[in-house]
Amino acid sequence: MSDRIEWTRHPDGVVELQLARADKMNALDPAMFDALIEAGEALRGDTAVRAVVISGRGKAFCAGLDMASFERMQQGAGEGVLGEGAAGADLVKRTHGISNAAQHVAMVWRDVPVPVIAAVHGVAFGGGLQVALGADVRIVAPDTKLSVMEIKWGLVPDMAGMVLMRELARNDVVRELTFTGRIFSGEEALQIGFATRLSADPLAEALQMAHEIAGKSPDAIRAGKRLLNAAMSQSAAELLMAESVEQKALIGSANQAEAVKANIERRAPRFDPPA
Repeated sequence: MSDRIEWTRHPDGVVELQLARADKMNALDPAMFDALIEAGEALRGDTAVRAVVISGRGKAFCAGLDMASFERMQQGAGEGVLGEGAAGADLVKRTHGISNAAQHVAMVWRDVPVPVIAAVHGVAFGGGLQVALGADVRIVAPDTKLSVMEIKWGLVPDMAGMVLMRELARNDVVRELTFTGRIFSGEEALQIGFATRLSADPLAEALQMAHEIAGKSPDAIRAGKRLLNAAMSQSAAELLMAESVEQKALIGSANQAEAVKANIERRAPRFDPPA
């Protein structure tokens, strides 16, 4: 991994990812784009991971695209303003399933098979907000400043923001924030649906939640995330069938039996890694 993200692996399978460009408020430069994609891809196939926490070092979660990229736009760079790495590729080309590389920076957290929790403080602007929206849960400091800021630079949200915002807030609210680019607080983010909960110490609360999740059956947690990912795109009939398929696979499995036994014996469960 690059020096843009600091990794911490806890014994119970919680993985902490901290954006580590504090001197630039963790702004997204080509190296940060690539590091986020690398981290997400590495976690996708890691059966030891139970939950993930993403936070930002220093004064901010992420201030969005860095100024050097905007300067390249001003110079008429067009495609490739994000550099020569993966995120600087042709925007229209689908490089990661349904996404381009820049969109994958936010969407990859949906592909990680365990819950991803964003601990948000300071600012989350533009692309930084979209990275946070890609997480399953967002714990936000009340005084955090957030913005769908792309309109300030004559742009539209294009790091999966349109997909992610529509899941969380009313359509007219998403439109107003997209058209104005205004800055809003963590308290308002909770009211409109962008924040899951508020905390004076988002990182501590995110880690507490992650450790709690890590104590649950990893098979059931992963099945739950698959179902929740599917919920927005599948019909009622498809989703009902998916529920049944997942539940049938869980009932009687080793980890499901261990969950029942541990509860009856009033002890901490001892789960096997997911298959």
